[in-house]
Amino acid sequence: MKVCYLANGQSVHTQKWVRYFADRGYNVHLVTFNETRRIEGVKVRNLRYFSKWAYPSRIIEVKRAVKEIDPDVLHAHYVSHYGMYGALSGLRPFVVSAWGSDVLIEPEKSRIKKFVVKYVLRKADVITCDAEHMREAMRRLGAVSEKVNLINYGVDTRKFTPSGKNEKLMAELGIYASPAVISLRNLEPLYDVESLINSIPLVLKEIPESKFVIAGRGSEENRLKELVRSLGVSENTLFVGFIPNDELPRYLTSIDVYVSTALSDAGLSAATAEAMACGLPVVITDVADNRKWVEDGVNGFLVPTKDPKSLAERIIYLLKNEGIMRKFGKINRRIIEERNDYYKEMKKMESIYEGLAEMHKK
Repeated sequence: MKVCYLANGQSVHTQKWVRYFADRGYNVHLVTFNETRRIEGVKVRNLRYFSKWAYPSRIIEVKRAVKEIDPDVLHAHYVSHYGMYGALSGLRPFVVSAWGSDVLIEPEKSRIKKFVVKYVLRKADVITCDAEHMREAMRRLGAVSEKVNLINYGVDTRKFTPSGKNEKLMAELGIYASPAVISLRNLEPLYDVESLINSIPLVLKEIPESKFVIAGRGSEENRLKELVRSLGVSENTLFVGFIPNDELPRYLTSIDVYVSTALSDAGLSAATAEAMACGLPVVITDVADNRKWVEDGVNGFLVPTKDPKSLAERIIYLLKNEGIMRKFGKINRRIIEERNDYYKEMKKMESIYEGLAEMHKK
C-alpha cells in the first residue's frame, strides 16, 4: 500500500508515524514544508516558498506532488494547515489528524480560520485525534461523529522503559546524590514553567538538596532564567535545553519526579506519557484529558493551574516517600502498556488504512 503524509517532517510525532509504516513495508511518502533530513525507508519531498504568493503556490505544488505520488491513502497532520492542502488536493481517501490547537484554538481566531477547519473536517473520510474533548470540539464544528477515531500517538514502550538510573548522566547534571524533578515542556506561556520555578523555593525549604532539571526551549527562556536568579535558586536549577527524543529515556530513568504545568493540552502529552512509561510518578495540571490518565493520589497528582504552592506540596510529598514514588511509577508503566502503546495504536491506524484502501480500490 502507498501512503502519502502531508505533515511537519521535523516533528517527532510525524517521524514516528511514517517510520512505523515504512518498517511495516508500506510505500511511504512525506510531503512537507519543513526542511527535513532523510528518514529511513521514507521518500521525503520538501516544498518551500517564501513569497507573498506562498499559499497559491503551495496549493499548486501539493496538488502536483500528490498527483505524481498517486497514493492509496492521503493523510494530513494538523487540520488548519496541512489538512487544508490535503482537502484542496481532491485526493481520496483522505485522512486528517487533529493535534489540539488546530481545532481547539484556531477556529476561534477568525471566521476564515473556522471556515477552513470546518471545510477540512467535512472533506475528510476519516478524522483522528487523541482526546475526547477534541472529538467533541470537532463535532461542534460539524464533523460527522462516525468519522472521528481516537488514536493516541503512543509511546514506544520498548524504548521508554524503567531501565535504572544512568549514573554517568547523573554525574554530568550534578544530581548524583540529590532527589531530582524534571520538566520537559517547551518554554512558552502555554506551558507555564514559571509556576514550577516559583515552587522551587518552597520545595527547597523542606528538601534543600533537591534539584530541578528544566528542558525545552522557547520565547520565555531568558525571562525564566532571570526568574531563577531573582529567586536565588540557580544552584538547584538546571536549564538543559532541547533534549532529542532518542536521549530522553536516559534522562527520565535518572529522575525521581516528572512535572507538567501546562495550561492546556490536547490529549495526554507525549512527554507525560513517556515519563509514565519510564515508571515515573507524575505531578501534572488538571487540564484536558489528564484526569482520564492520572487518578489523583493513585498514580500521581493533579494540581490546579498556576498554583505553585499546591505543586510544591505534591513534589515534597513524593520526594519524602520513596515507596509511594515506586508504587505510582509501576502503575503508570502498566497504564501506558495497556492504553497508550505506540505499536498497538499504530495497528489501529493500519486497520483504518486497509479499510479505506479497500473501499476506494483503484
